[in-house]
Amino acid sequence: MLPFSRVSIIGLGLIGSSIARAVRQHMPGVHLAGHDADPAVRETARALNLCDDIADNAGAAVTDADLVILCVPVGAIGPVAEVIAPDLPADAIVSDVGSSKASVAAALGAVIPARQIVPAHPVAGTENSGPEAGFASLFHGRWCILTPVDGGDPVAAARLQAFWERLGAQVDMMTPEHHDLVLAVTSHLPHLIAYTIVGTASDLETVTRSEVIKYSAGGFRDFTRIAASDPTMWRDVFLANREAVLDMLQRFSEDLSALQRAIRWGDGDMLFDLFTRTRAIRRGIIEQGQDDARPDFGRAHD
Repeated sequence: MLPFSRVSIIGLGLIGSSIARAVRQHMPGVHLAGHDADPAVRETARALNLCDDIADNAGAAVTDADLVILCVPVGAIGPVAEVIAPDLPADAIVSDVGSSKASVAAALGAVIPARQIVPAHPVAGTENSGPEAGFASLFHGRWCILTPVDGGDPVAAARLQAFWERLGAQVDMMTPEHHDLVLAVTSHLPHLIAYTIVGTASDLETVTRSEVIKYSAGGFRDFTRIAASDPTMWRDVFLANREAVLDMLQRFSEDLSALQRAIRWGDGDMLFDLFTRTRAIRRGIIEQGQDDARPDFGRAHD
């Protein structure tokens, strides 16, 4: 039995279009409705046949949905929720895909009853964006974190869990606040560091931009992939999760200062111990299937 029969996706970029493709593949009996604020994206979505119906406004896309997934930047969650609230069926479940959850729960809760809200975060993505960038297997073997809200309906959370599992994801549950702390260190801080390193390289007066591009070794190259992520989405994530990000940034700054002292004073033991511990983290990530153990991160070579 399908967990939902009519799904509405608001926002048809990488994640929204991937959900649509995955639903088509794994739950072909589900009726899909969609909407995107950008008329050009709507036209592309129609050309790609992403959904059964592409509405020109968000309210029209949700009128008969039993699951609505908001695939928009977290800063837009509140305004979109206000737009769809008058047209939302009383038994529809509303979720999202944002990388911060406490702010999303608050924004949704301001206009939608708690029993209808189940925030979610599929921990998957690429540096690409737009409806053409999506693919059905994006969520295969990846984690999707559900963050039920106070006063929420456990049955609604269970149905959403079944939905994501149908798409190939592994599902975990935690509070919105704990999610934001975990993601601040595993996702948000690494993105902030990547943006900073790539920005620093581009600003160096003693190294030309062409040299930075020409001689990029693996480490810098991987930072540029992260730093190519959608700027609107990440601007909103940092502002929405500012407290947890600032806490993790303070801890990182303290650890970076300790590393700086070790290099200055030639403390090779400290460096070796740190690098040994970090290798163990890498092995754990590979063992859990969250990355590729092949040489050069599985990159294809001619």
